[in-house]
Amino acid sequence: MHTVVERELDIDLVLSPERSIPVPSRLSYRTADPYAVHIAFHVTSDAPVEWTFARELLVEGVFRPSGSGDVRVWPTRAEGRHVVCLALSSPDGEALLEAPAPTVTAWLESTLHAMAPGSEPERLALDEALRELLGA
Repeated sequence: MHTVVERELDIDLVLSPERSIPVPSRLSYRTADPYAVHIAFHVTSDAPVEWTFARELLVEGVFRPSGSGDVRVWPTRAEGRHVVCLALSSPDGEALLEAPAPTVTAWLESTLHAMAPGSEPERLALDEALRELLGA
């Protein structure tokens, strides 16, 4: 049986140091894909903009700067609130987002209860899949 842990929230898209806009978003975690987290941003397009990256990157990023390249995550304070910053970069552009740290942390804790760190390989059953593939 696979578990899905989701959370709807508004994540602020930072347009400038003085201005940001809330973007309705959904955090998703699936035990069928145990190493990944998914974020869907519901912008004005027909389909949400989706990003997938390592759960470990987000877990680390709520405590200290984490990641390099396309996805970077770090904790900070903005206007007196604890937030988790997400810097996303793609060939289509870049975005800086701020998510409420307590909400992200609570959701991450739920994912850790659904799939404890270190138990992901058991869920993937790679050895069993290899045996089937090789006919052993």
